Amino acid sequence: MHPYADNIMNRESIVHRENVEKQSSFNLSPPSLCSYLSNQISQLTFLLLQPTQSIDSKLYTQLSSQGFRRSGNAFYRPSCQHCAQCISSRVVVNEFTPSRRYRKVINRNKEVSVKFVPATQATQEHYALYQKYISVRHADGDMYPPSLHTFEQFLVDSPTDTLFMEVREPNNKLIAVAVTDQLNDGLSSIYTFFDPDPSYNSRSLGVFCILNQIEAAKNLGLEYVYLGFWIPTVKKMSYKTDYTPIELLINNHWVYFSQTPDHDEVLSLISTSAVNFVRR
Repeated sequence: MHPYADNIMNRESIVHRENVEKQSSFNLSPPSLCSYLSNQISQLTFLLLQPTQSIDSKLYTQLSSQGFRRSGNAFYRPSCQHCAQCISSRVVVNEFTPSRRYRKVINRNKEVSVKFVPATQATQEHYALYQKYISVRHADGDMYPPSLHTFEQFLVDSPTDTLFMEVREPNNKLIAVAVTDQLNDGLSSIYTFFDPDPSYNSRSLGVFCILNQIEAAKNLGLEYVYLGFWIPTVKKMSYKTDYTPIELLINNHWVYFSQTPDHDEVLSLISTSAVNFVRR
């Protein structure tokens, strides 16, 4: 890891609040129990756009560099009073080299094709795969039961340039989709769904989709792939910091890690004690 505050600050990582508020209005959500950490109260700072409203790519890029994420027409980031464990993460694309494990994943999927299409071209085929994925892999989650309305609201209707990265077998069967937004400095990974049939388990399709977004960003001359929030004490989020080098937004500075971050070290940087993880 680079020393904290050395070679880690991104020149565009801070948006002057007054510049943003000229174009948008931010709100603070009511306190609620955290979905991940059992003894924490969660709050979000959020901006909710109207259904017909779009967002300037420069502003969206600035918001992402501040740690905001997009879900449908909402842009949000945690604003919890007593916890700072939700840490934005982004892969440093030009320095990323696939490890032996990742090369195996790429090799196991060497016969598939990868194509990017606008989210506005979503079809029944995309929805059917999403429906199957949610029903099998997330039947205990907030998105179950799957509905066309949720699919369209969450993944298709977008205020920005959103792409569906299609992964298809040689027979043209759609087996995975990575939904990603194009920013001025990178790609922002929004959601991935894939065929949950056990016969595809060895393909590691979720990993394969991230690797291809990294490669796509590199080919586009972009710097980062934003992977969303990482929580050091939540095991199911640990995969996000395996794509190194990675930068984590800690105390409003992007901190560079050349290797997978040590959880205790990160917790000490954010001055947050470890807490128990609650499985949903």
